[in-house]
Amino acid sequence: MRPGKSGGKKALALNIVDGALQLINLKTGENPLQILVRAIEHSAPREEVTRISYGGVSYPQSVDASPQRRVDLALRFITDAARNASFSSNKPIEECLAEEIVLAASKDAKSYAVQKREEIERIAISAR
Repeated sequence: MRPGKSGGKKALALNIVDGALQLINLKTGENPLQILVRAIEHSAPREEVTRISYGGVSYPQSVDASPQRRVDLALRFITDAARNASFSSNKPIEECLAEEIVLAASKDAKSYAVQKREEIERIAISAR
């Protein structure tokens, strides 16, 4: 759920997630919740970058991400990918969400969530 024009529509968000989980079950034949958990594991960054100010100079510092923040970022990456994929195409958002979850669960390089995770971790490695 996002703030703005279509914000606060919880029933619509539940229907989208339910439809995506049904599509995942049809595509893979596996338990869709297990695939969702795997997708969250594969798209959650382990470390990220924060700004440290010391003596008037700020510089980036690599820090470990807390477990709750890892889950929040993973869910944000997956939903952003589905929203961006369905924005200018004729595919419904349920189908885009299901496709992104399956790609992230298989740790595919085409997955937006996995790409974002790798980008954040690459920046964190350079800031060590």
